[in-house]
Amino acid sequence: MTHNRRDMLGLTAVMIAATAIPTAAQEAKPRYGLIGQMLASPGKRDELVAILTEATGAMPGCLSYGVALDSANPDALWITEVWDSRESHAASLKLPAVRAAISKARPIIAGFPQHFETVPVAGG
Repeated sequence: MTHNRRDMLGLTAVMIAATAIPTAAQEAKPRYGLIGQMLASPGKRDELVAILTEATGAMPGCLSYGVALDSANPDALWITEVWDSRESHAASLKLPAVRAAISKARPIIAGFPQHFETVPVAGG
């Protein structure tokens, strides 16, 4: 076998291996993520944090639910969610504990100025 032919076979094997990984990843059901900014009524941010964090314990399909204070706005929060699927997220909105938290929080929510849907690929 000549040197060029061996290099060509090696390059072909590398290319096949490289294309196999994305195909396998595409076959797996993608995760669903949300990152959103929520505004509390003035002076109510801590109360809103308490409501949002008390109802997030048992949400099937939720891989991560983070609530963070916005360092630039004393009334703003950032919520980062990672779900095993979009369907699990939608189903969570029907859970009694989540519905109760939404009802309790609604009067002190001043808005949702930004949100982004994501496809998480690493981490939880």
